[in-house]
Amino acid sequence: MARRGHVIDAIQYSNWTRQHFEEWRAGGLTAVGVTIAYHERARETLERLAAWNWRLREHADLIRPVRRGADLEAARAEARIGVLLGAQNCSPIDDDVGLVQVMADAGLKVMQLTYNNLSLIGAGCAELDDPGISRFGRAAIAEMNRAGMVIDLSHSAERTTLEAIALSRRPVAVTHANPRFFTDTPRHKSDRVLRALGESGGMLGFSLYPPHLPEGADTSLEAFTGMVARAAEIAGVDRLGIGSDMCRGWDGRTIDWMRNGRWRHVPEAERAEFAEMPWPSQPDWFRTPADTPNLATGLRARGFSAEEVAGLMGDNWARFLADALEPEA
Repeated sequence: MARRGHVIDAIQYSNWTRQHFEEWRAGGLTAVGVTIAYHERARETLERLAAWNWRLREHADLIRPVRRGADLEAARAEARIGVLLGAQNCSPIDDDVGLVQVMADAGLKVMQLTYNNLSLIGAGCAELDDPGISRFGRAAIAEMNRAGMVIDLSHSAERTTLEAIALSRRPVAVTHANPRFFTDTPRHKSDRVLRALGESGGMLGFSLYPPHLPEGADTSLEAFTGMVARAAEIAGVDRLGIGSDMCRGWDGRTIDWMRNGRWRHVPEAERAEFAEMPWPSQPDWFRTPADTPNLATGLRARGFSAEEVAGLMGDNWARFLADALEPEA
């Protein structure tokens, strides 16, 4: 009997319980990338990694770590779900390029160069100016390439994104963003970025976070798959996958941390408002990871071939990660 393909979601961030891992299994997922840090510095990131070590042990019947490309195949063979740990900022390495290897050895295998704001590496998408990749950033990119840590450009500004793609010796990822033609904001990626990803062997993961969709939770599956089809014409269908950015079990205080971190003073009254803020509602065709098969159904209805659907649902990510997670010799 032929082995089923991979079903990979490149990024989620939830207030993790066993229920979430059971939903992964119900959705047929073979691997999931999880965010462990937004603005956490080195010491705090190590604490997050330690917490995940305990979590992986406690739920070892369902999940296992992914640190090398072979771990994806091992997880599938064991009927467990691979967990790929990542950060949405370069804050885990402080200002020390030597910490790239330290974090990679500890299990952090994906790292964004920026999160909205200007970092020591480059500019985030919310900045007014984009100076591109810094001197430190060039060194960090080279070290991430060497260590087998995936470069993620999801929240990077345009020039920073394009320079990182050009500077990296290895293909890079945008784990969770949509094309700008679908939702016209600086957070999303231009046709130029899509072409650069496709030409360099990189990957784009389509986001299902409601604020990233043109009609929020009311965006239809048909509109979403239409966006995938148009992006495939620009980047190539084999350079695309899913990065749902699914967030569950949080309230607005987590949104406050994501948006503001430590860089802006937030008055107590505003923090109280955040505490009462509900999380944005998901589309009815993707309420939880258990609904992942709906994406494949929609892609087939859009006219993608069986092989293309398998690639979009996870085989493209698997091929990319098989190389990207390996340290350079």
